[in-house]
Amino acid sequence: MYVEFDLLPKNARVWIYQSDRKLEPNEVEWLSKVSHAFCELWAAHGQQLKSSFRLFYDQFLVLAVDEGSSLPSGCSIDSSVNLIRDAQNTIGVDFFDRLKVAFVANDHVFLESLTNIRIKIANGEISKDTNTFNNLVSTIGELEGNWKVPAGESWLKKYFA
Repeated sequence: MYVEFDLLPKNARVWIYQSDRKLEPNEVEWLSKVSHAFCELWAAHGQQLKSSFRLFYDQFLVLAVDEGSSLPSGCSIDSSVNLIRDAQNTIGVDFFDRLKVAFVANDHVFLESLTNIRIKIANGEISKDTNTFNNLVSTIGELEGNWKVPAGESWLKKYFA
């Protein structure tokens, strides 16, 4: 069952899917509709999941489930991955490219390939203070407090030594 994202508890579980490009307005509208419809019907072992989604920066889709009401199962998580696969096939984006790291500066998201990050740091295009995203956060509370972090405080800190 769909609930407003802001009404989910801070310990609600999240999954973050990063697109390989900014979505166009019509793609955002379409993805919002299919994500809402998915959350309305998302269930595990016949039990509806209290769930929601949010799009950030027109580039990140975050799915969330209140595990306090019902726990997602392997099959229900697989169904959410199928949603993402269908979405990427429909709108022509890649939500599973783990070789690109997202950064944000002046509310603008930019992606860098893992192979170029050292060069961008050496050239001063990415600094310790450039915000990056920790897409491995697992709850809404972590999303709010630890998703966007300075590169120098993330796994990238090894490149600033």
